[in-house]
Amino acid sequence: MPLDILIAGAGIGGLAAAAALAQSGHRVRVFDQFDAPAPVGSGLVIQPVGLDVLDRLGAAQAALAHGNRIHRMMGREAASGRRVLDVSYDGPGDPRFGLAIHRAALFQALFDAAEAAGAQIVPGHRVTTHAQGRLDFAHGAAASGDLIVDALGASSCLSPLQAQPLGYGALWATVDWVPEAGLPENELRQVYRRASRMLGVLPVGRLPGDAARKAAVFWSLPADGHAAWQARGLAAWRDEAVTLWPALAPIAEQITAPDQMTMARYSHGTLRRPHGDGIVHVGDAAHRASPQLGQGANMALLDAWALARALQRAQDDTALALQWYAMARRWHVRGYQWMSRLFTPQYQSDSTVLPLLRDRVLFPLSQVPPLPRVLTRLVCGDLLPPFGSLPEERAAIHARDGAL
Repeated sequence: MPLDILIAGAGIGGLAAAAALAQSGHRVRVFDQFDAPAPVGSGLVIQPVGLDVLDRLGAAQAALAHGNRIHRMMGREAASGRRVLDVSYDGPGDPRFGLAIHRAALFQALFDAAEAAGAQIVPGHRVTTHAQGRLDFAHGAAASGDLIVDALGASSCLSPLQAQPLGYGALWATVDWVPEAGLPENELRQVYRRASRMLGVLPVGRLPGDAARKAAVFWSLPADGHAAWQARGLAAWRDEAVTLWPALAPIAEQITAPDQMTMARYSHGTLRRPHGDGIVHVGDAAHRASPQLGQGANMALLDAWALARALQRAQDDTALALQWYAMARRWHVRGYQWMSRLFTPQYQSDSTVLPLLRDRVLFPLSQVPPLPRVLTRLVCGDLLPPFGSLPEERAAIHARDGAL
């Protein structure tokens, strides 16, 4: 029986859930605080498991048309130039890739898919509370339905998640892609100085309505270090960045004002039970981690698809569907949360020991078979089954490898 579903938040998870649930025949309304819903942030990578979900939602072709295929992630230590990260997507008979894309392009692809599926996008509605299938809004109005989907992200006012702030975040900016920098267009490149400095460039393709190719630039920074960074001045930052990575000069010179770089802070935590009475949490409202493994957007996409499939399989039993959703995602989410917690301090921390362990022990080991293949699957998102107890979905993921 079709449900009347209210989705709080028109981000990646909210729009993906809207498209998936509307395609299943439910009445879907998405409420967002912005007068005209819009994306927040810079670039990201959609991994193969996320691309599979985009394809099912009818959003993959638009995303592929704007994004940029990434076949390798490579990082070097600044002083020595030594490789300390090298993971390729391509394996024998397995030509997979990550899709680097600007959030604006991904947002538009999902927004169009949600509207095409019949979801109603309702702007100008800032959610404040919920109770028994009712959403309350800041301007005094309310909406009621059979199920609330909390997709409000890390700042959700509906989620009980108490996440632990991480010590490091990052500054992000979007600039024009500069071929003269000599960087490969199909790779994510990073440079490190121990673990306290990380500088990266991700070629993200095109923005909607813009033919120019773009890149996302990110700079690791202590979570409480933004004010000090601003006080140092932009020229001091550019000097330090170019000293660490001389090839970055034609990219860094495009950043001429501090407000071009947006501070992102991260936290870590997972809801033990991502649903309650008439409400279910997806994406960052349900689980948060460092972006080190590049899985944030993919987790939201997988959550949205798992929820839609669980509701479809359980038919009229919504409570059972929410239990199935939680079971389907539990071990994939927890596994990647644990691995993110393990990897992050090696690349973002004040430790002097962990970078040495990373560079002198862990990286050499990572190049010894079969570990390269394991790391490829880790990054692709399917080292653990993405849908756990939804076996037909797991089989479909593997059947579609390389199809895109």
